[in-house]
Amino acid sequence: MTELLRHTILNLRSKKESKVRICIKCGFKNEELAKECAQCGEKIEIKHNLDLTIKLPELIEEEEPEVKVEVLPGEAAVLVVKKGPVIGKRFPVGSEEVILGRDPASNIFLNDVTVSRRHAKITFEHPNYVLTDVGSLNGTYVNKERINKAVLKHSDEIQIGKYKLVFLLGSVS
Repeated sequence: MTELLRHTILNLRSKKESKVRICIKCGFKNEELAKECAQCGEKIEIKHNLDLTIKLPELIEEEEPEVKVEVLPGEAAVLVVKKGPVIGKRFPVGSEEVILGRDPASNIFLNDVTVSRRHAKITFEHPNYVLTDVGSLNGTYVNKERINKAVLKHSDEIQIGKYKLVFLLGSVS
């Protein structure tokens, strides 16, 4: 049983299956009309909106694979995914606002339920790049510190949901 499952209520729906209610305490799959968990007796809340952001219990600390992060020639600033489904993927950051979130229309699409639709943004406020949390559920972290707004420095580690990204500053030649 994962900690994430204990802190979440999901209504699962498929074309062939009826709705299932999952207990937030023990994770047991209860019948559609259950008001209490058949396994542990916990009250089951009803959530009809399947477009949920799942709340993380706390900042995730896990071993991470080694990822080579460096600025490539011609890059002014870049985010490199250090942890997440697309490890090693690079996202250039320029002078235009960059939105990070679960919304497919985001400049940097982070497809995981621990990421809010509009989670954070990076703006260029000469001469700095500034990361701002835009009201996310799980918060935005820079170097393991939760932030509302922070000036980014070379090699800062950003955590958004389960994703960890490294911010790198270079120079355009």
